[in-house]
Amino acid sequence: MTNMLRNKNKDLEVRKREKEDIKTEVYALSQSISMSAHKARRVLDQIRGRSYQETLMILELMPYRACYPIFKLIYSAAANAKHNMGLNEEYLVIIKATVNEGTTVKKLKPRARGRSYPIKRPTCHITIVLKDISLYEESVVENFISMGQKINPLGFRLGTTQGHHSLWFAQPKNYSKGLQEDQKIRDCIKNYVQKNMRISSGVEGIARIEIQKRIDLIQIIIHMGFPKLLVEGKPRRIEELQMNVQKELNYVNRKLNIAITRITKPYGHPNILAEFIAGQLRNRVSFRKAIKKAIELTEQADTKGIQVQIAGRIDGKEIARVEWIREGRVPLQTIRAKIDYCSYRVRTIYGVLGIKIWIFVGEE
Repeated sequence: MTNMLRNKNKDLEVRKREKEDIKTEVYALSQSISMSAHKARRVLDQIRGRSYQETLMILELMPYRACYPIFKLIYSAAANAKHNMGLNEEYLVIIKATVNEGTTVKKLKPRARGRSYPIKRPTCHITIVLKDISLYEESVVENFISMGQKINPLGFRLGTTQGHHSLWFAQPKNYSKGLQEDQKIRDCIKNYVQKNMRISSGVEGIARIEIQKRIDLIQIIIHMGFPKLLVEGKPRRIEELQMNVQKELNYVNRKLNIAITRITKPYGHPNILAEFIAGQLRNRVSFRKAIKKAIELTEQADTKGIQVQIAGRIDGKEIARVEWIREGRVPLQTIRAKIDYCSYRVRTIYGVLGIKIWIFVGEE
């Protein structure tokens, strides 16, 4: 009897979940599209498991003819979800995208002087299912969205070869405020350096900014590759920087102390190297020349390996792509290997490019 009751309860739970899924799912079907199923499937494989907004962006940039009917189908499905069911487009995810072969249409190819001949045109049926994931927990959402198994190399090595750039303690309710405060401090320092540092290549030279907070004191250590370019001519620039940070964050009861330390080998740090490559790309230098020049600079800094990756509309091409070059060893899966990493975003006249740099310093 107990097993019978358990089975009935399970059936009721399954039926409830199916009803909830029907409320949060939107189906769209397009029949007899004049296109082969193979060509449509090539596009659907790229958008399955992605969010609605990301899917629209991908379909707009892909060069295939099948993108237009699929774009219209997804757009109409999202419009139905918004107007008929009151769902938010930001939380819609494509959980199902299938294509089936349709009937083969026989037509005549028109030619002059009665030389027309019969041809066969394949058709297909496309089904799209969108789901609202706003009501689900994060662990359930991960099952809907296809994610890569990638991890930040710095966070992966915390406690072994890497340390934290911010050291302070806070209550759980004040933790988010502390993070926002650190970001404001870093943004304020970088903006000041950009305005007051005169250098033709556009390299700011900031490798990292360490923040140590106490009850009555905030200690900021700026690790720079070229500190003379900031201090030269105006020795009181550090005091001006300190005043700007205090005004930005309204520090009254806490003292602020800023110190600048020089890095002996600046081009051995990925942040400075990424700024150098970004400056070259802004000046319309070929990305391969910029990467090779950066690799030459890192070889002078006695590094054991480097990998540089650039993604986006490289050299102004219409289709975005990813290009990367590796020199030496870059053991990303070895925890004892000390690897410096940074991701940098550069704005060019063609759009935004992303730069990622991994530098293998050595093993500990």
